[in-house]
Amino acid sequence: MALPALLINAVALVVACPGAALLFITRLREQRALAELTAQSEARAIDQPMLFLDVRTERAHRLAYRVGFACLGLALVASWLSTRL
Repeated sequence: MALPALLINAVALVVACPGAALLFITRLREQRALAELTAQSEARAIDQPMLFLDVRTERAHRLAYRVGFACLGLALVASWLSTRL
């Protein structure tokens, strides 16, 4: 493998690892938030309205997912381009 291809693969790895970590952490945060919401809902009376995640939390999760998948996509494209060198 040529040096430029190796460097591009290194950049792809540097981009992919934080993206994967961001996706993992976001999924954990989402699961914890839903578990907390479920626990709060079970403690409420049946005639009270349902509880939902607030809009800011859902937007933060969606943004984190978008950034994480964008990082993985960019890493995939960079890795693919390195095979063309």
